[in-house]
Amino acid sequence: MLISTIGREIEQEFRLVVGVKKQVKMLTNNLQSIQAVLIDAERRQLKEATIQLWLDRLKDVSYDIDDVLDEWGFSIMKSQIEGDHYAPQSKRKVWSFILSPCFCFREVGFRHDIAVKITELNERLDVIANEKDKYGFLLLKGNNEQVERPVTTSVVDISEVKGREVVKEKLVNTLLAESTEMPKLHLISIVGMGGIGKTTLARLVYNDERVKDHFHKRIWVCVSDPFDEIRIAKEILESLQGTGPKLVAFPNIMENIQESIKEKKVLVVLDDVWNQDPKKWKQLEDCLKSCLPGSRILVTTRNENVGRIMGCLESNIFRIGLLSKEECWELFCMIAFSRKSSQERANLEKIGRETVGKCRGLPLAVRTIAGLLQFKLSSLEWQSVLDSELWELEEVKRDVLAPLWLSYYDLTSPIKQCFLYCALFPKGYTMEKGELIELWMAQGYIKATQTNDMEMIGDDYFQNLVMRSLFQDIEVNDENIDLITYCKMHDFVHDFAESLVRKECLGIKANRVEETISKEASFSDLHHLSIKFGERNQFPDSFYKLRKLRSLIVLGDPRLLIGEARLKSLNELTCLRSLKLSNCGIVEIPSNISKLIHLRHLNLINNRRLKELPETVCELYNLQTLNVNGCNSLEKLPKGIAKLTNLRYLHDIGINSLLPKEIERLTGLRRLNYVNIDVDNEEAFSLKNLKNLNQLSGSLVITWLKRSDGNVKDVKQAHLMENKHITVLGLWFKFNDIETDEEETEHNEELAEALNPSPNLEDLTIASYVGTKSPSWINSLTTLKRLYLIGWSNCEHFPPLGNLPCLEVLELWGFRSVKRVGVEFWGMNEMMLSSSSILPIFPKLTTLKLSSMNKWREWNDMGGDDEIIIMPCLTYLKVESCPKLKALPNFILKKTALKLEIYRCDALQQSTAT
Repeated sequence: MLISTIGREIEQEFRLVVGVKKQVKMLTNNLQSIQAVLIDAERRQLKEATIQLWLDRLKDVSYDIDDVLDEWGFSIMKSQIEGDHYAPQSKRKVWSFILSPCFCFREVGFRHDIAVKITELNERLDVIANEKDKYGFLLLKGNNEQVERPVTTSVVDISEVKGREVVKEKLVNTLLAESTEMPKLHLISIVGMGGIGKTTLARLVYNDERVKDHFHKRIWVCVSDPFDEIRIAKEILESLQGTGPKLVAFPNIMENIQESIKEKKVLVVLDDVWNQDPKKWKQLEDCLKSCLPGSRILVTTRNENVGRIMGCLESNIFRIGLLSKEECWELFCMIAFSRKSSQERANLEKIGRETVGKCRGLPLAVRTIAGLLQFKLSSLEWQSVLDSELWELEEVKRDVLAPLWLSYYDLTSPIKQCFLYCALFPKGYTMEKGELIELWMAQGYIKATQTNDMEMIGDDYFQNLVMRSLFQDIEVNDENIDLITYCKMHDFVHDFAESLVRKECLGIKANRVEETISKEASFSDLHHLSIKFGERNQFPDSFYKLRKLRSLIVLGDPRLLIGEARLKSLNELTCLRSLKLSNCGIVEIPSNISKLIHLRHLNLINNRRLKELPETVCELYNLQTLNVNGCNSLEKLPKGIAKLTNLRYLHDIGINSLLPKEIERLTGLRRLNYVNIDVDNEEAFSLKNLKNLNQLSGSLVITWLKRSDGNVKDVKQAHLMENKHITVLGLWFKFNDIETDEEETEHNEELAEALNPSPNLEDLTIASYVGTKSPSWINSLTTLKRLYLIGWSNCEHFPPLGNLPCLEVLELWGFRSVKRVGVEFWGMNEMMLSSSSILPIFPKLTTLKLSSMNKWREWNDMGGDDEIIIMPCLTYLKVESCPKLKALPNFILKKTALKLEIYRCDALQQSTAT
């Protein structure tokens, strides 16, 4: 950040901060010397409290340095933007760095303040840098930590394993399956978070009698990290020969392994693999290929990517889930009640069940807690464990959280920051991937590179955490116009993250805010806070004491009202980078919000009474995200929005009014959800204003508010074809006319044809279209996966869609003029049908929904030609409100694995054929 800020300062013709060259150099040197030992410091903080305190002080001063540098950068940005704003239109490019005299005078005091702050921070950092020498830190590169890693063996007591019968059977069947299509050395991986039972499952399979009989040799190796090829090879050879190898040279060991497994069918279990370097694995793999076909390698790992790198097919990745409540209870009872009478068990059962619930299905946690309670006899002792924070118990720290350290140390430093930030949210909170990445960006955890922008890097960080099972319960919601990915953190993963940032991040319920903040004096240094409100909670006053907050996430309730006075006090939280006020009943945003100069993420979602934003919002020059989704009363956005040159996300679902045309100047904009079009309004954003927004990505919905001849010209100027990052597009021809005439029909067709979007689309919705034919470009959308055509009232035929190679979901609704569906739907004519080289029709379609077509009578088959493959992947067909349709075609009736739903289709439901 120092380098970036100084670089921007040099670009300016007018220096905002002078006389600190020496201080900046000292600051840089101190930071570099500290950075060199941070890996060793983080590793040693586990066991040395003094180092943990040293790191806490370093974090505090680092936050302050960040704030000062950000103030400096803000002042540079302000001089550029406001200088440009004050200049006449004709001279703005020339005057972009020349300030108005009044602006320069206002900045003199500000420059002095920054210089003083840098000097003071240097003195603080100098002390911390000097202190580091007394700890004797090592200079480590990468994650060369020496955290103790458990050594595993193949021994297992089957009677002590609960709840893995189904997945065990699937694994055994996969190991024993014989197929000529399989490679000689078939690889299978077991994936899951630490403590979920991967090794236990591998042991069960390894010791199964069927597996023992099937393979000539079984070999178990605990791999761990680092991936030592020579040690692994020696252990394999020792298992094969029964004695420790005397060989030292790696090539000789490999030759001996090859000789030992010739003409043998082998099973090799590689437990706890972390290596992601394919070159290290390749030599070992080549050596093992001398075995008989049908041999198997079974890998356990926390990272899905490990198996893929080693050559595991997606179908052979077994993701291990949590145990059910009853499975956890069985496991708990077996251990906790093993030394207790039936009467003692009856007395303790209620407390035991509640305690098991806190383990959230993690077998290792259940075993640890059960082992702890095994020797406790009284209900008071059991209640004490139940009432405690489990992660504070020594046994839980040692046995449950310790394995998570291995996953944590396997992360890069930026991903560690992103992971720990999630401790901010309450347990069980459903996180949305897009918002999470925006929050990480706001905190500065993601930095763009020459080849990748922040969004791509953030997506990579998210996938890393998913692959390592630190995020779980991944769900994709594709019901809306956009595809949204949700995830959660397991309670023990959350506890682990919380234990590392206990003084920085806090997620609490509103009724505990006053009590918690007044109880803990250290919370005056809190940096990230989330508050979850219930029905009758009042917004607390005490959080305004937390002047160092960088994140404030308020998860409100529809009945919550934050008063104007409390909102005005927000300007005291001047360090805020992220501010989310969700569902808070806000009516008005105070103008003093401009004091939050560091703010990058402003989320006002679902404040349905909010009518406008003050113009001072446009003075938040660092702002990257403005989210007003669900603010249904919002009448307009500020006119000065073009000054938000760093804005990347404008989430505007719920704004029913027109957008200001000044948005076209926000060329860095990545997201603009909805655009309402009225070309008669010259002050409003129109389609031609899209041409400069070529960074837009994700979803975009365009709605025409009324008919206008100017639309076609605007559409052509928009150059939608060049917007290659938009993958989800909605086109709503929402004209005010109820009846359509021939002129409007032709206009609709011209408009639709002119749109011609990028062929990279994956999801397309076209609604309220009154043309009689579909636009020709639909058949060029070769990457399209989902297509929704709604309310095409004048079309007498379905569009020809059968040749779309990637189409998976198709919904046709409201084709009120369709009477018959024939071969035109497949995108073919009679001549093409007679060809001997015809390709499958709708080759990947899995879901087809046909609704609200009151004239539709016939759905013709393909002339009885059974050689033509139609919808080979179809698994779900829904036909609704088509009262005159008499029968389904034969190619549908022949599908045996089809889920078929029919509603309000009188003739079809009465048909004997159906």
